[in-house]
Amino acid sequence: MNTILLFFIPLLFSSLVSSGFLEYDQDVLLPQDWTQVGRVDPSEQLELTFALKQQNIDLLEETLRRVSDPDSPQYGKHLSLQEVSSLVRPSELTQKVVHRWLQTHGISNCRTVRTLDFLQCTMTAEVAEALLPGSRFHRYVRDGQSIVRSSGPYSVHDEVHQHLDFVGGLHRVPPRGKDASLKQPRSKARVHLGVTPAILRARYNLTAADVGSSQNNSQAVAQFLEQYYHPADLAEFMDMFGRTFQHRSEVDRVVGTQGGGKAGLEASLDIEYIMSTGANISTWVFTNPGRHESQEPFLQWMVLLSNMSDLPWVHTISYGDDEDSLSTAYMMRINTEFMKAGVRGLSLLFASGDSGAGCRHLGKGNTFRPSFPASSPYVTTVGGTSFKNPFKVTYEVTDYISGGGFSNVFKMPDYQASAVEGYLKSVTVTLPPQSYFNRSGRAYPDMAALSDNYWVVSNRVPIPWVSGTSASTPVVGGMLSLINGQRLTKGLPALGFLNPRLYKLKGPGLFDVTEGCHLSCLDEQVQGKGFCAAPSWDPVTGWGTPNYPALLAALLSD
Repeated sequence: MNTILLFFIPLLFSSLVSSGFLEYDQDVLLPQDWTQVGRVDPSEQLELTFALKQQNIDLLEETLRRVSDPDSPQYGKHLSLQEVSSLVRPSELTQKVVHRWLQTHGISNCRTVRTLDFLQCTMTAEVAEALLPGSRFHRYVRDGQSIVRSSGPYSVHDEVHQHLDFVGGLHRVPPRGKDASLKQPRSKARVHLGVTPAILRARYNLTAADVGSSQNNSQAVAQFLEQYYHPADLAEFMDMFGRTFQHRSEVDRVVGTQGGGKAGLEASLDIEYIMSTGANISTWVFTNPGRHESQEPFLQWMVLLSNMSDLPWVHTISYGDDEDSLSTAYMMRINTEFMKAGVRGLSLLFASGDSGAGCRHLGKGNTFRPSFPASSPYVTTVGGTSFKNPFKVTYEVTDYISGGGFSNVFKMPDYQASAVEGYLKSVTVTLPPQSYFNRSGRAYPDMAALSDNYWVVSNRVPIPWVSGTSASTPVVGGMLSLINGQRLTKGLPALGFLNPRLYKLKGPGLFDVTEGCHLSCLDEQVQGKGFCAAPSWDPVTGWGTPNYPALLAALLSD
C-alpha cells in the first residue's frame, strides 16, 4: 500500500504541473483564525501580481557570490538597479506572451517595475476567475482585518505556464504578529534588569561616540502586520532611554500608508531599537500600502525593492511563515529577489522566529519545521539570546524560543558548509534524530543578539518584558548600519550580503554563545528539545552576538 501511495503522489504533482498549476504545492487552506464571510461580488476590483520568468538567474547568483566574497577581486562592486534589470529582466517573448494573455481577457490596467519582472494588474473578480481556472475568491476576516483570497488552487493557460513563476494575491495571508510577545518575569522575588538601549550598549561595548555621522547612510524596518508605530512613542522612548548618546527622534521616510488607531507593539519595538542601536542614522519605515484586500504585504515590499533605485543599505524584517505552508515556486522566486537586493549592496536581516526548531506533526511521527525567509541562503538570519543572570549584564545563553534549524527547500550554501559540518561532527551525541531535520539544507541563524525582556514604549506607555527575535534583529541591523557608516566614510562600499564574509571571519568580532538549547516537538523522542548551542557556529545562535568594537575592526578592512 505504501508503494502505491508513494508512486501516486509524484504522479498527482506531475499531473497538476502539466495542467498549468504554477503553485501545485501551495497550502490553500487558510489558518483557522480567518473566518470566511462569503463569495466576493463578481464586479469587485482585485489586484493580482504576476511574477514573470526572469533571465540569467545563474549569472545573478554568481555575480552575488563575487561581490560578496571578500577574497574576490569583484568584492563590493555592487550593481545599480539598471544593471540588475539588464541582467534579469524577462525575455521579449515572455513579456509579449504574458501581455497578450492578459489583453485577451480585457485586462489593461497594469503597472510594471523597473526590472520588468513583476506586473500588478487590477481586474474584477469575475475576470480573475476566468483568467485563472480553479480560483474562487472569498472574503475572510480576522480581528477586524479583511482580506480577499482564493479557496481553490489556480491554474494558467498552457501558453503562459512557462513564462510565469507564480501569481500573487490568491493564497498567502498576512502573518499574525506573534514574534513580539510579553513574557512574564521568571522570578518575582527581584526586579528583572530589563533590556534598554543602555544595557545593549554596555553588553555589546558601544560607547556614546558610536553613533552615525555619514550623510549617505540609511537603514529601514519593514512591517507587514497591519500595525504602525506612533511618532510620539518614538520621541518618548528616546527621551526616556536615549539621553546618553546622540540620536534622532523622528523617522525620515515612511513608504506606504501609516494607519491610525493604536500603535502596534511589534512596530514600536522595531523602530525604537534600530534607531537607538543604529543611533543618529537616517531611518525609513516600509509599511502596508493597504490599497487592495487581495494584496500580499510581504510581496508588495519585494516588488517595491525592484522599483526603487535609492534605498537604505540595511533592512530588518520580523516576518516568517512555515516553509511547508508555501509553494516551492514562490520561495524560489523570493529567493531570487533576495539575490537581486544583495548584488545591489543591500543587507537584508530576518528574524529567525520564536518557535525554536518548530514542530510538524506527520501521521506516525514528527519533524522539525523550518521557517522562511529565515531559511533563505541569501539573507542574514538573526537568532536570540538571554542573559545568564537576568539581574546583571552577564554573558549570554540561548533564548529557548530562538528559531533555528535546517531548510527542507534550500540546499546548504558553500559559504557555510565547513562551519555546519564542524557543528554536526562535534555534537553527534546530543543531535536530535536524523529523521527530524535535513542535515544537507541551508542552516540558520547566522548570528544572534539579546531577545529577552525588552522595554518598549507603545501608545505612550512604557512596557516591560517584550521578547522575541523581532527584538534582536533590529539591534543587529543598527550595529551593521553603524559599521556601514564607518565604511562609507572611508570610501569603502556598503557591506551588502554579509554571510560569505561572516562565515570567513569564523567568530572574531562576536561573543560565542555555548550554553542552552531551544524548544521543539513535545514527543517521546526529543521531549521538547531541539538543537543546542556549541563552540563556534550552531543552529540556535549562529556565530554568536556582536562585540561591536571587534566586529567593526573586522569588517572595516577592505
